[in-house]
Amino acid sequence: KEMRKLMKSVTEECPDITRIYTIGKSYTGLKLYVMEISDNPGKHELGEPEFRYVAGMHGNEALGRELVLNLMQYLCKEYKKGNQRVVRLVTETRIHLLPSMNPDGHEVAYKKGSELAGWAEGRYSYEGIDMNHNFPDLNNIMWDAQETAADPSKVSNHYIPIPEYYTQEDVAPETRAVISWMQDIPFVLSANLHGGELVVTYPFDCTRDWAPQENTPTADDAFFRWLATVYASTHLVLANPDRRICHYEDFQMHNNIINGGAWHTVPGMNDFSYLHTNCLEVTVELSCDKFPHASELPVEWENNKESLLVSSLAQVHRGIKGVIRDKSTKRGIENAVVKVEDHDHDIRSAADGDYWRLLNPGEYKVVVWAEGYFPSMRSCRVGLEPHPTICDFALTKTPIQRLKELRAKGEKIPRDLQLRLQYTSFYSALQNHLKLFHIVLQSQLLLGNLCDEPTQSCYC
Repeated sequence: KEMRKLMKSVTEECPDITRIYTIGKSYTGLKLYVMEISDNPGKHELGEPEFRYVAGMHGNEALGRELVLNLMQYLCKEYKKGNQRVVRLVTETRIHLLPSMNPDGHEVAYKKGSELAGWAEGRYSYEGIDMNHNFPDLNNIMWDAQETAADPSKVSNHYIPIPEYYTQEDVAPETRAVISWMQDIPFVLSANLHGGELVVTYPFDCTRDWAPQENTPTADDAFFRWLATVYASTHLVLANPDRRICHYEDFQMHNNIINGGAWHTVPGMNDFSYLHTNCLEVTVELSCDKFPHASELPVEWENNKESLLVSSLAQVHRGIKGVIRDKSTKRGIENAVVKVEDHDHDIRSAADGDYWRLLNPGEYKVVVWAEGYFPSMRSCRVGLEPHPTICDFALTKTPIQRLKELRAKGEKIPRDLQLRLQYTSFYSALQNHLKLFHIVLQSQLLLGNLCDEPTQSCYC
């Protein structure tokens, strides 16, 4: 109730840039509230990236929840003051803040309080489910397909569908709600806020062959490492070389960042986000104390404030972005595939044809294609500046696609399309003849190799 009142007070103070909405309910019926902060709340703006913070996946890790609530208040107040950095973030980014993914678990931990809450009390959902272990395992689906495929490069490396068996498993309603949320909004970047340690982890969190600990990088390992490093280097405690370790692992030897699989293996929310959607996500372990006392919150806010603003919100504007349109109609093309050369992870365009590809500085060859269109390629350069390079694409429909659309409308086929179709038909027939000639030639060479020397020489 206190959380709802606080969120409502923020919307009343900044009604023009805030909106509260719900994505579902917990097992006991508590709503999963999200605060949206944008200069046009409730609307996806063409070319504007979507960002999310998720806190409270484990209900007893209360610090993330409090920091997200503080962030709402801070962005509202600073926007009203005219703080240019905040104004730029709000006008150029659509921000979504989910402070409590597991409200049932938090209620359990809250009853005990900061001093008495145990290490696991309130961690799980009301049904006893650890939500970070509750997402579909898409990693092993992809890896198994790559191992059995004749050409592993042909195996899909993105938008991997949720397997049918998952729908019959024990899936928490909170997990289902978050998955639907991830599918509905074209998120580009996310951070999942946890507690009980001081480190930033990045995918993959699941290891191949279920090794207990093994570095398991993604195709975007360099960018993930950059993201994690920016957060860790701007966090006042993580960046302190004299800080104490939380438990028994000294993450300073890894510069306070680590590949998730190198720490412990779990096919969790980060990996699911990467393989099922366009969104890159890291996990931030905010503090040694999962449930700090209220008196410690001002210090914890100062420890994390700059990281929350700079490391994630600002980084969503790196790389390339653009709009993929139909060359003749100028309409955006949904679900166009965006492939960066030498990056074995593709993304897709959103409903209006806009896309965002997070990349480190460098020169990239980018290929875009969509069903019914010829592919298009161009070079895109990403600079050191913290703003994206615009790389728009205009795709031309194939003659076959144009023919299908005209027939569906019952319209006459224009002369230029008839000529294109004739050329396409001729070219296709020529290709088939060349394939057949190649097969015959191979067969003759094979037969020749089985014969004696003079015959073989004749065949050659």
